[in-house]
Amino acid sequence: MAINRKMDFQADEIALADFAKAISHPARIAILKILAQHKSCICGEIVEGLPLAQATVSQHLKELKAIGLIKGTIEGKTSCYCIDWGVFNQFVAHFGIFADLSKNASCQSQSCC
Repeated sequence: MAINRKMDFQADEIALADFAKAISHPARIAILKILAQHKSCICGEIVEGLPLAQATVSQHLKELKAIGLIKGTIEGKTSCYCIDWGVFNQFVAHFGIFADLSKNASCQSQSCC
């Protein structure tokens, strides 16, 4: 039986891995780009901008919403979504640690490894 060792890692490492998993599909990146281009929540326009079926887009929206990257409301058949910039910026800050680490890396040349 496999043991899930995820909880043995630091909270910021788990959060960053969950974020990376949530944006690991090109459709989710495209959805975030569509949402970022609008100044407010958008309703129903997401499907029109993607080469995917409504059900597929809904599944990707569900994944982004589960991680907290987007906020949304569903009223009847109308769904409205927007990026939660506070959450998004927290994840970007987690990725920023790699930029800081790369500045101090002793191996920055092609001859390494």
